Amino acid sequence: MNLEVFMAMRYLKARRRGVFTLLTTFIAVGGITLGVAALIITLAVMTGFQRDIREKILGVQPHIVITKEGAMPFGEYSRIEKEVRENPSVTAVSPFVMNQAILRYGQLSTGVVLKGIDYKGENALVNISKSLVARPQEFELGPGDILIGTELAHNLMATRGDEIIVMTQGQLVMVPRMEKFKVKSLFRCGMYEYDSNLAYVSLEAAQKLFQMEGSVTGLGVSVKNWEAAERVEKEIQARISYPYWVRSWHRMNSNLFSALKLEKIMMFIILALIIIVAAFNIISNLLLLSVEKAKEIGILSAMGMSRMKISKIFFLEGIIIGVSGIFMGVVLGVGLSLVLKKYQFIHLPQDVYYLSTLPVRVVPSDILWIITSSLIITILASIYPSYQVTKLDPLEAIRYG
Repeated sequence: MNLEVFMAMRYLKARRRGVFTLLTTFIAVGGITLGVAALIITLAVMTGFQRDIREKILGVQPHIVITKEGAMPFGEYSRIEKEVRENPSVTAVSPFVMNQAILRYGQLSTGVVLKGIDYKGENALVNISKSLVARPQEFELGPGDILIGTELAHNLMATRGDEIIVMTQGQLVMVPRMEKFKVKSLFRCGMYEYDSNLAYVSLEAAQKLFQMEGSVTGLGVSVKNWEAAERVEKEIQARISYPYWVRSWHRMNSNLFSALKLEKIMMFIILALIIIVAAFNIISNLLLLSVEKAKEIGILSAMGMSRMKISKIFFLEGIIIGVSGIFMGVVLGVGLSLVLKKYQFIHLPQDVYYLSTLPVRVVPSDILWIITSSLIITILASIYPSYQVTKLDPLEAIRYG
């Protein structure tokens, strides 16, 4: 074992004259442990939020949406669909009609976003069948059928098999158009906003309701890799050009994900202050130790040990304290994160946080960032005390030590 490492370990394990010096060591290690653990758990939760919300959004929204300028309906969608399918990254394309409507059941009514879809085509985009509460092997959405979210069904006090009145505004007159639909099934995507405000009917039924025979509101596009949606968006936009507007799922939800990213960065900075506070305890611990071991330092200098090596002893002691805290913090943080992920005993109000349970996802890159930043803070905290030791006069240290 290297002499400096041996001396650093010996000083760390040696009995101290006072309790205060030993206490500062435990506080320093404990502070770094808590700081690292808090960072890991917080970033795991934030990353889990991002991933869970993204998966739930992509369970309802296609990767790319194509609409006409001003959200105007268009009838030439077959030609555009053919052009879009020529892109090698595109896996599925399906037309849809979307507009606002009012659902009424008994004495209860509520406003919704009504989406007319080709069920097989839409299922290829977002796999609607996965979110159905009852999953029949063969499911078809007929002209008189409607799919509603579980929260919407709760608000209307309706269930499968009930007849719901759908009211829409006529284009030429202000008299609303009304049609009866039978609730074919319920869906639950996991996001309160969608489960309480979205309903599906067949494409033909929506075209009839909104007087858009032969026209659609837009096209949904699915790509091989959701991360490449922005690139494919630009390629499709360059191909079909004005007056059509191509938007990826990331662009449509940019405000939400930008806020989550900023929140994650701010939480990292705020919780890193715990580690910085613990670093001040490392500084005070090493300074107290240098005063306590002044006589030994003087003897080592008199025996011929260079000031650089003596400084290295105290520097290594600070690193040992920091690494010990980081190691225990990683074990504690990852352990608690895995417990939260497995048992999900923390529940959230869905109408506030979109999710019902606390999502957790431990990402190795986040842990690596935490370890690296904690090591840098520990190194910086160890430099000043180890430098101060080099200023100690050996003769004075032996005489008064």
